[in-house]
Amino acid sequence: MSLESVRSFFTEHAPDIDVLVTEQSSATVTLAAEAHGVAPEQIAKTICLRVGEEIVLLVAAGTARLSNRKFKDRFSAKPRMLDATEVVAATSHPVGGVCPFGLPSPLPVYCDVSLRAFEEVVPAAGATNAAVRIAPERMAGLVGGAWVDVCE
Repeated sequence: MSLESVRSFFTEHAPDIDVLVTEQSSATVTLAAEAHGVAPEQIAKTICLRVGEEIVLLVAAGTARLSNRKFKDRFSAKPRMLDATEVVAATSHPVGGVCPFGLPSPLPVYCDVSLRAFEEVVPAAGATNAAVRIAPERMAGLVGGAWVDVCE
């Protein structure tokens, strides 16, 4: 189960961080912001992309928009979004619960600099009603994330 793999990840790597499960859905940036009492931009959304033949995860501020130009300049390829079935196959997480934690196999993770505007961000945690509160730098460190500037 996806939520359980995320819980296991935090138990092993950061036992001080609690996985927060809410009654209401947090499957979209707006819903997540409401559920966790934060601004939409403080939600750390994870986007699953194909870059050439490689699948990567991009974590960005909730209201940030991917810049095709910046992305192509950084990765020398156009980003292509995966469909829901491909996302689950790659991450084990459902759309709306995708995060860089508890993955079945390692994927390259990139953290957009838009996250650095906040002391704490709220990424999903493997389910459409689960999340964690974490400092952006700590999140990047836990998942081996590289910092990039690919959003507007």
